[in-house]
Amino acid sequence: MRKLSRSVVDNAEENKMSFWSHLDELRKRIVNAAIAIGIGFVICFAWSEEILGLLLLPMNATIAFSLRFPFVAFTPNEAVQTLHFTSLTEPFMSHLKIGFIAGIMLMIPVLLRQVWLFIAPGLLPHERKYAGQFVFWATVFFAVGVLFCFLVLLPIAVPFLISYKAEHLTAIIKIGDYIDFTLKFMLATGAVFELPLIMILLGRMGIINVDSLTKFRKYAFLIAFIIGGLVTPTPDAFNMTIMSIPIYLLYELGILGRKKRDPETSLTEI
Repeated sequence: MRKLSRSVVDNAEENKMSFWSHLDELRKRIVNAAIAIGIGFVICFAWSEEILGLLLLPMNATIAFSLRFPFVAFTPNEAVQTLHFTSLTEPFMSHLKIGFIAGIMLMIPVLLRQVWLFIAPGLLPHERKYAGQFVFWATVFFAVGVLFCFLVLLPIAVPFLISYKAEHLTAIIKIGDYIDFTLKFMLATGAVFELPLIMILLGRMGIINVDSLTKFRKYAFLIAFIIGGLVTPTPDAFNMTIMSIPIYLLYELGILGRKKRDPETSLTEI
């Protein structure tokens, strides 16, 4: 009986130490992520005026694609919209917001690395080998999502919202509202574009399979519109739709990726 009670006490102590070690690991990863975001904020805040100029392109320029470098051309519109502010602190706070959100996007590889390092101890050895590949491909998918939003979604959404039934209206767009709309839209789109990678990665680990994803397809379309409504900065149906359709297409891409790859195939073959 003494040996049994001592075993119970030892297990309790081991679980307690495991809990505190996990908590310490979480604290370490949060601190590292905060430092990375701080560095990204300093860099992006120093270039916030240039970043703001880029954010104005979907509103004041027509974007055209070509097969020649640099593949994208911006033609300024005849009528130029300007941003306004209604309080003394709004320009400064807006540039702080640019530095913070753009800093997060800039440091996304470091943040993804910290997430993986936190969850890695709970994974099996054959699952941990995907660490470097996960960070690389997650960064690529995020960057593609941000570019897709900047080059496709915003040039459609911004002019539409400004000109929609505005014959008797004059647009007075506040800088804070515009930055919230554009940067949060880009950040949300980048996060959504991680969906195929997450599906493929979960499939590699044996958590999901193609059959379950295919059966869930009829619900995925509805969930895509729910997610689109949640991540879209504005509640209008137009922006929700242009956000939701890519989400569903990404789900189909994830199914396609699972069908064409063997569970043991490396992510570098994606």
